[in-house]
Amino acid sequence: MSAVASPGWDAIMSGSLSGQSADDGDLRGWSMGSVLIARTVYFDEYFAAAVRAGIRQFVILAAGLDARAYRLEWPSGTRIFELDQPKVLAFKARALADDRPAADRREVAVDLRQDWPNALLDKGFEAGEPTAWLAEGLLRYLPGDAQNRLLEQVLELSAPGSRMALNLGRGGDMSDEFRERRRKVMAEAGIQIDLEKLFYPWEDRHDPRDWFAMHRWLVTEGDPVALLEDHGRSVPAAAKDGMGAHILMTATKPRGDETQ
Repeated sequence: MSAVASPGWDAIMSGSLSGQSADDGDLRGWSMGSVLIARTVYFDEYFAAAVRAGIRQFVILAAGLDARAYRLEWPSGTRIFELDQPKVLAFKARALADDRPAADRREVAVDLRQDWPNALLDKGFEAGEPTAWLAEGLLRYLPGDAQNRLLEQVLELSAPGSRMALNLGRGGDMSDEFRERRRKVMAEAGIQIDLEKLFYPWEDRHDPRDWFAMHRWLVTEGDPVALLEDHGRSVPAAAKDGMGAHILMTATKPRGDETQ
C-alpha cells in the first residue's frame, strides 16, 4: 500500500478514521480487509502446493504489485510470468528496484484485451508443461463475456496437471445505511470514487466453479473465514456475511490417470 502513496486507503485499512468502529462493517470490518488477508494466505498456500506437486511454471494474470516472485521460496528452474499493462509493470519495477526476485521472473507487458497468449509464448512460456495460473482480484473488473474468453484462453494453454486459482466477489445485499456509512468514511479519507461502479455485475457472468466443472476440471473451494480462523486470526462478526459471498477456488486439469 505504501508504494502507491495512498494515505487515505492506509487510514481506512488501519481503522483509524473517526467514522469507523471495531465492530461495524467499515472497510476493515466490512469484509474487504479480511478478504484481502484471506485470499493472500490462500494463494500463497496454492503456490506452495503447486511447487510440491512439481510445477515449475507460473502465470500471474494482471499481476499489479504482486510480490510473490520476491517473497516466496522457489525451487531452482522456476519461471514466473507476470502479465499486466506496460505502465503498471514500469511502476512496479521502480517500486522494487532494490529487490531481486527469488525465481526467473519474466514480465509480459500486455493488456489482457490484446493477444496476451502470443505475448506470453514469446516470453518463453511452454504450453506443454503444467502451469499454475493465478487471477487474483481480477474477474469482477471484467464483463461476463470477457471473463469467459479469458478462462477459455487459459484452458487452451493448459497442459494436463495445470491448475488455476482465483477469487471473485459475488456481491450481496447492502443496506442504504451501510452504503452511507461507507461513503462518509471514504470521504473522510479523501477518496472520491464509487466502488460499485468499478465492478461488473455478478448476474452477467458464469460462476467460475460451475464453469471449470463443466470443462471437467476438478474444483476445490476455500472458506475465507475458516482459513483465517485456522491460522489463529479472529474475524469481526460484521465481516463474516460479506466474506461468505466471496469465492476462493482452485481448479485442476486432470492428468490421464486422474478421474473425477
